[in-house]
Amino acid sequence: MGALFLNSLSVAPNKFVKAFENNCDLCLLRRKRSIMHCQGGGKTTRSSGVSTALKERSTVTDTAAGSLVLSPNGKGHAEIVVQDLVPFGGQATSLVELQDGIGIVKFLKAKNFFITGATGFLAKVLIEKILRTVPDVGKIFVLIKAKNEEAAMERLKNEIINAELFKCLKQTYGKSYQAFMLSKLVPAVGNVCENNLGLEEDLADVIAKEVDVIVNSAANTTFDERYDIAIDINTRGPCRLMEFAKQCNKLKLFVQVSTAYVNGQRRGKVMEKPFCMGDSIAKENFVSNSRRLIPTLDVENEMKLALESKEFSTDGEVAQKMKELGLERARKYGWQDTYVFTKAMGEMVIDNMRGDIPVVIIRPSVIESTCKEPFPGWMEGNRMMDPIILYYGKGQLTGFLVDPNGILDVVPADMVVNATLAAIAHHGMIQKPDINVYQIASSVVNPLVFQDLARLLHEHYSASPCVDTEGRPIRVPSMKLFSSMEDFSAHLWRDAIQRSGLTSTANLNGKLPQKLETICRKSVEQAKHLANIYEPYTFYGGRFDNSNTERLMEKMSEEEKRKFGYDVGSIDWKEYITNVHIPGLRRHVMKGRGIHV
Repeated sequence: MGALFLNSLSVAPNKFVKAFENNCDLCLLRRKRSIMHCQGGGKTTRSSGVSTALKERSTVTDTAAGSLVLSPNGKGHAEIVVQDLVPFGGQATSLVELQDGIGIVKFLKAKNFFITGATGFLAKVLIEKILRTVPDVGKIFVLIKAKNEEAAMERLKNEIINAELFKCLKQTYGKSYQAFMLSKLVPAVGNVCENNLGLEEDLADVIAKEVDVIVNSAANTTFDERYDIAIDINTRGPCRLMEFAKQCNKLKLFVQVSTAYVNGQRRGKVMEKPFCMGDSIAKENFVSNSRRLIPTLDVENEMKLALESKEFSTDGEVAQKMKELGLERARKYGWQDTYVFTKAMGEMVIDNMRGDIPVVIIRPSVIESTCKEPFPGWMEGNRMMDPIILYYGKGQLTGFLVDPNGILDVVPADMVVNATLAAIAHHGMIQKPDINVYQIASSVVNPLVFQDLARLLHEHYSASPCVDTEGRPIRVPSMKLFSSMEDFSAHLWRDAIQRSGLTSTANLNGKLPQKLETICRKSVEQAKHLANIYEPYTFYGGRFDNSNTERLMEKMSEEEKRKFGYDVGSIDWKEYITNVHIPGLRRHVMKGRGIHV
């Protein structure tokens, strides 16, 4: 990172900011009945003995996430634990309470949250879980991009309060539901892309005085987004939020929702390790006998480059130029796309600026529909693998570019939220000024192989096919998996011609009429574009270790494991994919269109 390395700063963190600124328990929807039931549920965890050491900073000695620090005076284990688990401004936790686990519910009670990206998929699941399990939580300030307070309130009601996700809470509170929600949720007009988060001064003061936990869930997740847009949200956004965090009088924890894929092109078992300024995946993969010069990553320079490149591009070409620039810079330093590169730089900025603020980095892999809570199969929008699933079910895509023996690292949204709340409670009580990383992922403990996924998709759509516009079932063949773009492209052409019934229209020379060829070409190019975007993930060589996350679950009581469990190793992929995820996708994303009755 050159001038911005932690141990050799030539630019102070505040100047660093200024430099670019100026620029019902478990709700289960029983499939065999039409009514909804609320009940408890969950499984215990499998323990893991693997330990991960975090990097040391010059000013703070870090420990493995979730472990306790031994005191220099040789005190006994119980006494050390009691001393370390003193809530900010509260009283020491008793040994009896410690036997009850982390104390998730106890910590969350009366705590005030400030959540960015609150109208997004994961943040809504987080908000729902908090309000359902800890109704006496304090205020939840939600940052909402809107032109004024009225518009923000409208978005809060339309996108959160009225969302189907919250139907368990609606069932619990009945006519008092909206009053309850408005007593907890406070819309804050703002934007992580603006100075001081775009907050009105009086509201900013209120949040700064009251907030206990900040959760940054705001992100641009488009793989090939314009470089300037991705950097503004994913890199500058966390920096602006951390600057605001330093104004918060009683802040106990800063939580950054990241992605496991910030690990870029790392291969093999990828540990839960934080980034420091200047870290570069390309340098890690550097072969000592290579003469190729590996440049040093400079986050401040990348932000300036994005801004300057935008200014020097003409209006007609700026969008494409900025997209190309993002991919070029990401791959130069060892990341697969603009999204994960800018998210990784966001983590670096947070670590550089945090000072004494305790930080938790949550790194989920591919987040998909809820497994159990508040009910199975809820999701919103097309997640990573969903366009492929939908195109296949509708008979529009019968093959894909993917390593048949590769792993798709998937984790349900409710498990991500449970792990996040466990980490918040644990580190919010300990109050150590360190940084802890939790990867919530399945590739090491419960891998889902692509060829198994393809088989499950075929089984589901064979038993429950989609229907065409005339109500006829769409029969799909087994999905073909191709390891080369050449073979995949050839398959796409054959499939497009066959599906369009164009073989009989070809002339004696084997050529298609120009109009029909254009239709086929467009279909093929769309599928190839999708494959190009996904290729770094469908051939991904890394496997995400989750030892910190598993150790955290070992600290939970049996009751906490039932209410907040996230044992990814316990997922039955056949059950989840065929009976939970795809039905949820068809109901909540397709809105019931094309469902065979």
